[in-house]
Amino acid sequence: MRFDETEPCYVISVAARMVGVHAQTLRYYERAGLIEPSRSQGKIRLYSLRDIERLRQIKNLMDELGVNLAGVEVILRLTERIIALEQEVKRLQAGLEGEGKD
Repeated sequence: MRFDETEPCYVISVAARMVGVHAQTLRYYERAGLIEPSRSQGKIRLYSLRDIERLRQIKNLMDELGVNLAGVEVILRLTERIIALEQEVKRLQAGLEGEGKD
């Protein structure tokens, strides 16, 4: 069985400890639109490993590189766009390779 890194499994206190910030900081990131944790039926925030990795990236950009929240938002959006474009290029290349075999 393979572990799903998108599975929400960490409550806010555990996620904050894993990232090295206060829970209030995670709430602030959520209000700023940088992260969107899942919610349990009781409305408890639940973070996945992918969320934790994104939070670490945000923390690194701010703490190590001195980027402000607006800059972090732009960087994350551009990074997501680059990943989507890379996937599209791979899909198109696979399609071209498939056509060449006919």
